[in-house]
Amino acid sequence: MASRSTNLLSRANRIRQVLQSNLEAIALRLKICHISMLGMLLKGDHEETHFNVKIVSAKFDGQGLVRRHRMVYDLLADELKNGLHAISIVAKTPQESGLA
Repeated sequence: MASRSTNLLSRANRIRQVLQSNLEAIALRLKICHISMLGMLLKGDHEETHFNVKIVSAKFDGQGLVRRHRMVYDLLADELKNGLHAISIVAKTPQESGLA
């Protein structure tokens, strides 16, 4: 479960923080694609539910596409249990991205 201080951060900021710190990303782009209208109507909040993520990390070296995605999903397990509905992932190594 997220600590009280992380609950104060937006979902986008929490996702960015988790991915950056655990995957040591050299490039990370996070785009909010959808905000839950149901959350707005029922709870009055603007819950971010759908994201596109582009991440470059040396930790993806030697990992296939499915494993890379699994790494990201595992890191975001708490968010997925608590309102994150969908995430599109582009996960590359520094060499694949041209940043090496």
